Amino acid sequence: MNIPTLQNEIVKLEPLTLENYKNLYAISSERDLLQYSPSDISTFQALTNYVQQALLACEKDLALPFIIYDKTTQRYAGSTRYMNMDWKNKVLHIGSTWIGKEFQGTGLNTSMKKLMINYAFHKMNFEKVEFRIDQRNVRSRKAVEKLGAQLEGVLRQNVFLSDGYKRNTCCYGILKNEWL
Repeated sequence: MNIPTLQNEIVKLEPLTLENYKNLYAISSERDLLQYSPSDISTFQALTNYVQQALLACEKDLALPFIIYDKTTQRYAGSTRYMNMDWKNKVLHIGSTWIGKEFQGTGLNTSMKKLMINYAFHKMNFEKVEFRIDQRNVRSRKAVEKLGAQLEGVLRQNVFLSDGYKRNTCCYGILKNEWL
């Protein structure tokens, strides 16, 4: 599937590739970056595997992975993707999002999520955008709530993290008719 480039005045989301992902290694090795995620990107090989899996899902029309470029600092900031794309039911997730600590709290994530939600509803014609977040990740939960996502339920102990912890996952959703 062709991955679009999405951008506004703050952020540019480019297709994640086997060439550009190397720009993320310094960020991916930050301690505790993915403490709430089942993914491992802590070594160069783990990051390579992560990108290869994302690209495989893309080939199957199940995901669109992006590399995040912060236009303000003119540096790569992390990665995100559309995932679990259910074309029949017009539902997708925005997830596998991670940005370096120095980019957190700058408005980059909000700007990026708004761009992605708009594109999902108005260009891809999806009818629902979902987010799956570790119940303990209060910061991410508040961020999607500010976007208008509604808590739809909690999946109890449904995902193992790399440290062996089995997390509870909060399911949030935004319907197209709820989005401006």
